[in-house]
Parts: sequence; C-alpha cells; structure tokens
Amino acid sequence: MKENIQEIPAIAGGTPVRDTKISYGHQYLDEADYQAVLDVLKNGPLTCGPKIEELEDKLCRITGARHAVSVSNGTAALHIACLAAGVGEGDEVITTPITFAASANCALYCGAKPVFADINEKTYEIDPASVESCITEKTKAVVAVDYTGQSADLKALRKICDEHKLVLITDGAHSIGTFYDGKPTGSIADMTTFSFHPVKTVTAGEGGAVMTDSDELYKRLVLFSKHGITRNPDWLENVPDGPWYYEQIELGYNYRMTDIQAALLISQLDKLEMFKARRKEIVKRYNEAFSRIPQIMVQEEIPDSDTTRHLYILRIRPERLSIGRKEFFEALGAENICCNVHYIPTYYFPYYQRLGYKKGLCPKAEKLYEEIMSLPLYYAMSDKDVEDVITAVKKIAAYYAV
Repeated sequence: MKENIQEIPAIAGGTPVRDTKISYGHQYLDEADYQAVLDVLKNGPLTCGPKIEELEDKLCRITGARHAVSVSNGTAALHIACLAAGVGEGDEVITTPITFAASANCALYCGAKPVFADINEKTYEIDPASVESCITEKTKAVVAVDYTGQSADLKALRKICDEHKLVLITDGAHSIGTFYDGKPTGSIADMTTFSFHPVKTVTAGEGGAVMTDSDELYKRLVLFSKHGITRNPDWLENVPDGPWYYEQIELGYNYRMTDIQAALLISQLDKLEMFKARRKEIVKRYNEAFSRIPQIMVQEEIPDSDTTRHLYILRIRPERLSIGRKEFFEALGAENICCNVHYIPTYYFPYYQRLGYKKGLCPKAEKLYEEIMSLPLYYAMSDKDVEDVITAVKKIAAYYAV
C-alpha cells in the first residue's frame, strides 16, 4: 500500500472527488406519487380496498402472469410461495448464498432445510450445475435469485426442476422490468416474488407480491397471505349460514398490503419504463468505463437476460491491487461515494453457523464476497453523479495498482 488508508480523503490527503455524499440507492417520488397516497388517505379505504385489486391487475399486465398476490413485503412473498409449494418439515430447498437472508429463511419458516448451491463466477447467478448436484430425495423446491436484477438461467433451471419434479420459485426482488428470453420476469417460474423496498426500482415504501400462472397455487397464496380465511364461494367447504359467512381453511398469516402502499406502487409502476431506461444508461456508462480498468472485473450478462439492474457490482482484482476490498470500500467513502456490499454469504451468519453450516460450502460465492461492493445506481443520479463515481474508482484503482 502506497499510503495508509487513513491519509485519504482523496488520495494521500488531496481533495475528494465530491463535496457531498452520494448513496448507493435511493427512491424517486414525484407529485403523482404524493397525490396517489393523499387520495387514499382522504377518501379511503386504507386497507382491504379497491387499490389492491387495481395493483394486482397492473402487475399481471406488466409481467404477463395470470395471477398476482400483493403482500406486506418481499420476505412475506417468499414465505407464502414456499407454503404454496408445499414446503414443510424435513424438506430441502436449494438457493444461493449470495442473496438477502430471506431467500433461505423462507425455507426455515416452513420447517425445511436451506441447501446452498454455488454461483457462476462470471455472472454471479446461481449455477444450474451446482443446483443439480445439491438435489436429494428430500428436495422440494429451488429458490433462484435474480441477483442484481439479471435473470437467473431459467431455461437450465426449468429443465432441472421438471426432470426432478421440483417447484421453481424465482426471487425477483431485484428484477422487476427485466426480460428473460423475451418474457418479463414474473411470467416464467412456477412462482416469482417481488420486493418493493425503497431502494428497489419501484417502491411501495414496503411491500411485495407473488406472481403465478397456476390457479391452484394462486388459491393457496391468497389463503396463506390472509389468515387462511376466505369468503370466496368457490373455495368454501361448508354451506354458508348467510351473506356474512367466511371460513378459515388454512393456517395463514396477516401479510396484507395496505391500499396506501398499493396506491403508491401503482403510481411508481407508471414510471417503470422511465426508471428502466435511466438505470440501463448508467449501467452502460459504468461498463464502458470499468471494462478498461485492469484492476476491476465487470459482471457478465446471461445472453437471454435483458436486464434492468437494481444493483451495480464493482468487483476488484486483488492480485492487481496493493489493497483489499475493505480498503477500497473505505477509500470510495473518503471520496464521498457511499457503497454497500451485497451480500455476505447467508451461511456465514451466526444463526446459520449454529445450525451447522460451515464456511467452504460454496467457494466461488465466498471468493466473490471478498471482492465486491455495490456502487450507486438509481434513477435520480445525474450524469455528473455517475462521472464522479467513475472518477473515484479510476483514481483509487490507479493509485493502488501493482
């Protein structure tokens, strides 16, 4: 290392690239969003109202899926997807460790065991060959994550799941707006889950949804998200006592989304094409700049994925730098470029370690974790913001090059 990291801001005591900090992600709200929420607050109902059906219809039109079930967050979406798939005690669910913990926790919620498959070292997506090697007689489902917004390799995963009679669930928390083989995310797997957290491409503040083409899975998703209770005459098991009648036919949960959230998300979805276009512009500019820096590796794209990125991953080449990821991350912070790391391998966490998981399960995923950070990527970034990020990365990579 040429200088101690503490000597930066900006290399060896110079001036930072930026005077103000830029975060790795941020929501964009406009007057239409504010008015949509205000209309619900003024006129109601606040929950269990018409905005839910309007939102679910809109999600179906955007994704091409036959059914949508809106829920309170992306974790709830994953939970009810596993429940609808019949995941239970003694089952195994295969997923990737390079994801938010909910992609594996959803199996634990059902009494099942998460099994971690390794990644493709170039695309960072779950590796279908590794998935196949993890299958046992206990495997019930695969939760494939559309990491960074790029689609998982769904052709290969679909083939594997069909051969082994497994349910394919796509965690599409990052990928609304992405297309795979000409089809929108949400219309391909048996079930696809979405998250609408504020840093995602579109937001409801919090919120999630599950998409499916299956009538049977749809029924189960609705029940598990709403206490297991229904008034639907086609689903009732007994003759109704009167117009007030309802039945609990499953042990479900209160995972409802409010009409306030739904109204905001409907307005946000009106801007999805605008958000997609800007994110693609930024990613293209980043790729052009970083592909020329020998100290940096650019994430490769699955050919079938027309990606709307939620995250932009900067991956360093440690052998070409005199510093590691931690120091590079801190150096960017000193330049007022605030990054994050997505993700710590799930089985590194103390909870998973207590369950018996050990480091070394997925060597490619573990190596990736040691070398990555997420750069700023969101709709409202100006061209200057983008160029500031590029300048800071170039500056640090050049200064610490070996």
